[in-house]
Amino acid sequence: MAEKEQKHTIIPKHTKLSEKEKQELFKKYDLTIKELPKILDIDPAIAHLDAKEGDVVKIARKSLTAGESMYYRSVTHG
Repeated sequence: MAEKEQKHTIIPKHTKLSEKEKQELFKKYDLTIKELPKILDIDPAIAHLDAKEGDVVKIARKSLTAGESMYYRSVTHG
């Protein structure tokens, strides 16, 4: 039986927002940190960011239609 070829995806770029950037995001979209989707502080994708609970991480994903799309996650303790 032939082995299935594994497809690997590249982890999108993760960036921790500064406090100023975080407040601008909340103001621009009229939201609070509780309304953002969560990402665990132990997630390997953000290990290099030294992110703490309450931080916001911006994720830049490649998109076939938009070129690049931004997603935001609030860091929570895991």
